[in-house]
Amino acid sequence: MLWGLFPLFWPLLEPAQPTEILAHRFVWSLVVVLVILAIQRRWRWIPALLRRPRRLALLVLAATLIAVNWWTYIYGVNSDQVVETSLGYFINPLVTVMIGVLVLRERLRRVQWLALGLGAIAVLVLAVDYGRVPWIALVLAFSFAAYGFIKKVLSMDAVQSLTAETAVLFLPALAYLLLLDGGTFARGAPGHDALLAASGVVTAIPLLLFGAAARRLPLSTIGLLQYFGPALQFVIGVWIFHEPMPLSRLIGFALVWAALVVLTVDGLRHGRRRARTPAELAPIPG
Repeated sequence: MLWGLFPLFWPLLEPAQPTEILAHRFVWSLVVVLVILAIQRRWRWIPALLRRPRRLALLVLAATLIAVNWWTYIYGVNSDQVVETSLGYFINPLVTVMIGVLVLRERLRRVQWLALGLGAIAVLVLAVDYGRVPWIALVLAFSFAAYGFIKKVLSMDAVQSLTAETAVLFLPALAYLLLLDGGTFARGAPGHDALLAASGVVTAIPLLLFGAAARRLPLSTIGLLQYFGPALQFVIGVWIFHEPMPLSRLIGFALVWAALVVLTVDGLRHGRRRARTPAELAPIPG
């Protein structure tokens, strides 16, 4: 629900520009997670992390990817392209499957190839409709899929991961705000300042809830619930912000939704088949 309602929050931060909002998001998110860590008294993982340069390098890459993702999303929402941002998160599962093929050399089932084919056709249809490549959607999909892959490799606690990622970009973000002389912050508008500071809470709470849910719910349930966010964003874009939805664009979205249905049904069937096979109950390597 919270991720789906994001398009209603970021416009409230105007006249701040996307880069300024992004900088505040990193600065205040770090403050929030440090407070949480202080309450929980969980600091022991930090020295261990600092002794692992490869892990640190992956965290820097993850922080860079999520920065690109956040900036693109804020830009898309605040430039009245909410529907295209929702498309990015609809496409994301298909890109994740593609990463599995290209990076992990996974072999896809025929139904998965069908889903990828439908997704590719959808992007072409939408490119014709928009008169350009839907770059906002593609940047969101690829950056978040790559970010998710790195998070899977790192396998870190949600609070620890968010702390490390925001800490990586805290100094560049703070330096940018100082270079702007505070930007729109502290210009005599307390409500605006409070909203910018609230971006840290708005960022942290959904991530922490997601981390807690991921430990309690089956992966298939988590996957289905993740479609709710972009679906709500799509509804907000069309019905609240009244973004145009011509028939050609609707066909493109329908192809994406069809691909997701195919991918989801195949995943559920394959998961049940694995659950029935005792020999396959062992943990998956990696």
